[in-house]
Amino acid sequence: MEEEKLMSKKKPAYPVSVHLDAYLKHYNRKTEIPIFYDDLLRFSGSVVVYDSKEVDTLWVRVYYSEYEREEIDVSLKKVYSLLHSDGSDYINQYLNIDAVDFCTFGNSKPFRIKVRNILNDNFTYFYIKKTDASRIYGLELEHMLSPYNLNFLVYKDTLIEEHIAGIPGDVFIKEMLPNCSEREKSQLAKEFVKFNERCMIRLLGDMRSYNYVIVPVHDFDHVVYRIRAIDFDQQCFEGKLKVYRPQFFKENYQMVELVRSKLLVSSVDQYKLEERSIVAKRILSSGNRIKKLRNICKKDTISTPENIKMLREHIYDLTLDMQFKKCKTMGRVLDLALDFVKRNYENISMKQIIENKIKL
Repeated sequence: MEEEKLMSKKKPAYPVSVHLDAYLKHYNRKTEIPIFYDDLLRFSGSVVVYDSKEVDTLWVRVYYSEYEREEIDVSLKKVYSLLHSDGSDYINQYLNIDAVDFCTFGNSKPFRIKVRNILNDNFTYFYIKKTDASRIYGLELEHMLSPYNLNFLVYKDTLIEEHIAGIPGDVFIKEMLPNCSEREKSQLAKEFVKFNERCMIRLLGDMRSYNYVIVPVHDFDHVVYRIRAIDFDQQCFEGKLKVYRPQFFKENYQMVELVRSKLLVSSVDQYKLEERSIVAKRILSSGNRIKKLRNICKKDTISTPENIKMLREHIYDLTLDMQFKKCKTMGRVLDLALDFVKRNYENISMKQIIENKIKL
């Protein structure tokens, strides 16, 4: 299926509401920064960035006039310190801004900042984007409902995100998957099933292969692979349920075939149940934080009326829960979806407790 038919061509950026802004401040996501996204747009020139095989990466390396460069470097070091340290200027003497790259592909049009420690040449990246309420909900949900914590900062119209390390999914599928052992392929198939389920539960869309990374973890005598989302632009926006299921994107075809060839239907069902259960546990353990976020999201505008109507119908067809038909906002759809998963988990757990008591 072509993406033009599966997804909208352009997603607008939604402003941060007063309530979401207060939430971000309460949980230390909001802090004053010395540079804004629009400041970085004032570059005077750029060159295309190619990878090691001379293929266009869709990033361009930007340059600034001499009188602006020094101020921008100092500000970017400050942002790095706020994101990864205590915000002091002490570490600036050990840092160098090696590159500022700009991506014109996709919705967010981010800047990628490469920061190097001059003492040992270790380097990392962070990203500067335009603030979008939908993306912020995606980042917060990833922080609470996935196996991974996320570090990001928001100030007015600028969003700062930490770099998520890993092998881009499209690169892994093309260059590394063919050389994986049969055992590794089975493990990757399992992870893709869980990743697919997790994205659908929390309505994270557009997980094409270049929007997630594969993270190899060495465990004793073998390698375990994890799949981690890196793009949160399509949180709760699209109307088609298929957008929230990575299996329906043609870029993930080889991963889907891996599942078909390596896993039995019963195993797929088992892994889906495992992921739903662990997401339900994370919802319960997140306590007031996720309750506050859900309540704010329910009243927020992060999608179009047409998309809301379409998605609530699709989810009703899947769950047969009449409450979805009454949803007026995308946040309410998300809230009911998470509640549906939590209630099912609690009902199964209660059933197991009752059965065990009967056995006793």
